[in-house]
Amino acid sequence: MSLDKEFEGDVVGERIDFDLRRTGEIAGIVNSMGDIDALVNNAAVLFCDPVDAIAEEHRREILAVNLEAPAALIAAVAPRMRERRSGRIVNVSSVAAFTGHPDLWYGVTKAGLLNLTKAWARALGPHGVLVNAVAPGPTKTRMYDQLPQSRRDDTMRSVYSGRVCEPEEVAAAILWLGIACPEYVNGTTLDVNNGSYPR
Repeated sequence: MSLDKEFEGDVVGERIDFDLRRTGEIAGIVNSMGDIDALVNNAAVLFCDPVDAIAEEHRREILAVNLEAPAALIAAVAPRMRERRSGRIVNVSSVAAFTGHPDLWYGVTKAGLLNLTKAWARALGPHGVLVNAVAPGPTKTRMYDQLPQSRRDDTMRSVYSGRVCEPEEVAAAILWLGIACPEYVNGTTLDVNNGSYPR
């Protein structure tokens, strides 16, 4: 997992490798990066454990990476964004937030991320900072590749276009919220799921 910092000028970016399970160290990392104009919380883990046999270490990692780390990152960037009266935060949730998802703690964290989005939008909106979320459906990533074939088949039956989302399509939605959307779009969730609400 990494944090990427963009610069103006000749340097196009810097990659900082960091284990997001170390949530207590996030504020220090963020504070070392200077002003941040946009934060995208995209990191997530999923293990496909049966709902009645979830390993404790899996539960802890899902909670840390999918929910506690985004919360810590937002809390770390918020003071400077509030002070500058500028900034955008985009949280990557999932269609899993809206259903009784078979990966219990994955679904719980993605639903929690939407509440986190609305809470911070309410807190930062008066200071000119936008906090929104995207909720993608099945997307062609390594996470999708680890799903059992039966889950993929079930999801595909509900997708209007009959295909998996391309990562670039989700990225375009994130870019719009992170750079171009009107300032009145705040505290919202943009569905990028093509009808794919898993059962």
